[in-house]
Amino acid sequence: MSTGLLSRIAETLFWIGRYVERADDTARILDVHLHRMLEEPSGDVDAGCRALSAILGVPPGDGRIDIGTVLSRLAYDDGTPSAIAGALQAARTGGRSVREVISTEMWECLNVTWHELDDRRRAAERLGPHVFLRYVRERAALFSGLADATMSRDEGWHFLVLGRSVERIDMTARLLSLRMPSASYAPDWSMLLRASGADESYIRTHGGTGEPRLVAAFLLLDRLFPRSVLHVLTLAEDCLAVLDPDPARAGFTDAARRPIGRLRTRLEYTDAAQLLEQLPELLTALQHTCVRATEAVADKYFQYALPVAWEQEG
Repeated sequence: MSTGLLSRIAETLFWIGRYVERADDTARILDVHLHRMLEEPSGDVDAGCRALSAILGVPPGDGRIDIGTVLSRLAYDDGTPSAIAGALQAARTGGRSVREVISTEMWECLNVTWHELDDRRRAAERLGPHVFLRYVRERAALFSGLADATMSRDEGWHFLVLGRSVERIDMTARLLSLRMPSASYAPDWSMLLRASGADESYIRTHGGTGEPRLVAAFLLLDRLFPRSVLHVLTLAEDCLAVLDPDPARAGFTDAARRPIGRLRTRLEYTDAAQLLEQLPELLTALQHTCVRATEAVADKYFQYALPVAWEQEG
């Protein structure tokens, strides 16, 4: 880091970016999947809820589960950052510890969002989960907009955007995995576009035909859509290049930049006509890349000594 941003602050900003994005994307995936299940009330709800839990990496547990159980675990549980409430609580806690780095508007957004969650959850019990999930999506968009509008493009902003980018790649891969042949209650391709906020951009680009090959290519390979995996990989690679410009004349020494750049190059030269056949392998590679990149970033930037603790002898 060129200006010596403290590792603790860098790590906190990286994870704020990830937590807010996780809350946003989990809300999107839940909204799509629950909508699909509610459209087919005669289907196997238990199997659908288990598939949804597996996609989001949360053990479904023993016994039969229903939509209420899924919402409790994946949306309203503030005890784990895997759930929406837990992720937003973790983001607020992180924001409070770096208030001197982020803008007042960003902190107020995190704080107000957290304090409003209980009211939104109670409203969702009367009006349906969409009320809660829409609120989360709107607040995540507001936070991202405030970060882009009020933070200097220094190291702090790049760590925040890097965290957001890694989480967005991972969650987009999870969202697309809903379309795997073995997935139960698989939503149609147009619903995946809506869950990604891509439906209007897609229609302007390709018209109203939700052809699977075109939808998959739009979400993975489109260079102009800001939530496409290729666009986000490029953004993450740019952040890493700014954080540590590589002076080497050949190759890259940055262990975090290497897997992201390698996958970005692979996607750029992927034949869109054969994308669906390669989709399972690509989605697995995306999730592995997110894990390797996060580990490499932590090893390189987040190594810091814990505060010295005085111990009383005797």
